[in-house]
Amino acid sequence: MKNVIFFTLLCCVIGHVSYSQTPPDSILPVRGFCIGAPSPAGLNEFIQFIDQELAPRKVNTLVLRIDYNYQYESHPEFRTGNALTKADIKKVVAVCKKNHIRLIPQFNLLGHQSWAGEVNALLVKYPQFDETPWVKMPEKYVWPNPDGLYCKSYCPLAPGLHKVVFDIIDELCDVFETTAFHAGMDEVFYIGEEKCPRCGGRDKAELFAGEVSTLRNHLAEKGRQLWIWGDRLLDGKTTGLGMWEASMNNTYRAIDLIPKDVMICDWHYDRPEKTPAYFAIKGLNIITCPWRKPAFAQQQLKDMIEFRNAATPEMKDRYQGMMQTVWSNAESFMDEYYGRKVPNDTLMSTSRCFRVMYKDINVALGK
Repeated sequence: MKNVIFFTLLCCVIGHVSYSQTPPDSILPVRGFCIGAPSPAGLNEFIQFIDQELAPRKVNTLVLRIDYNYQYESHPEFRTGNALTKADIKKVVAVCKKNHIRLIPQFNLLGHQSWAGEVNALLVKYPQFDETPWVKMPEKYVWPNPDGLYCKSYCPLAPGLHKVVFDIIDELCDVFETTAFHAGMDEVFYIGEEKCPRCGGRDKAELFAGEVSTLRNHLAEKGRQLWIWGDRLLDGKTTGLGMWEASMNNTYRAIDLIPKDVMICDWHYDRPEKTPAYFAIKGLNIITCPWRKPAFAQQQLKDMIEFRNAATPEMKDRYQGMMQTVWSNAESFMDEYYGRKVPNDTLMSTSRCFRVMYKDINVALGK
């Protein structure tokens, strides 16, 4: 941690830099936007949003949280009646290609296999993959609860698991025509549980790192890159970040065990933390991800640019940029963005954060 503190202090002495003659990708290589995929009914407006709102702001990366909102061919048991088709995805691919936007699908792996009182399709169709089959879903979900249930996880050592997971990854990457895949892997509370006959008693950091490496290696076989959220790689107790934005179950030691070419999406929503320096010192590429507090996003952007300017040549390109996160589907966000729905707090909303952050990004880019 002493290295992190020193590096952070070093970044505070950066002087004024002129960006007007500098290529955008050398200032912020990744200028991203992450959002839940639209329903088929909202697809056309979302495509228009990409064309008319993302592209003019110089967004060059779109992470689309697809999960089960797709009519899978490799595993039709995951299909739902109101999901996007291959033809729908190809429309998104086309508008992204037109605007030179890298399109990346996200499918939550390891954790987030349930939400509130509902188990997601992977564990419904393959209950043998469940890390905690003895934890039953409540009729009414509350937190905290005696089972420590936030979201279910799959057991990374379950026989047959990766055949299914790899099918999903490959199908999504093929239809999205992409060179990257976002596996989520955030907020993993259930891992290496004592009662699990496969992974119980094993080192939680090694289990987490093993799953990261397994997914990364599969993607690398076809020249694709793994992206994940970074919270499980931070020590929640030492940093004071706690159990949500960091790990309190010892997975944080996996930061020294995972491949260095995994892209880390570092999200912090309640403080503009300086953790990108930590990830970069560990040899990992890092993107900072705000949510709904514009002032924090502005500070995180300033930090990211200053980190890049202050860094040694070996460190500079590990600071990859910024990505606005949206934790709703596309329709809900666009309702707020276009004024059809008023947020509870107009000064602290996702759409306002997006507008403010990208205004500052384009000032930095000299646009």
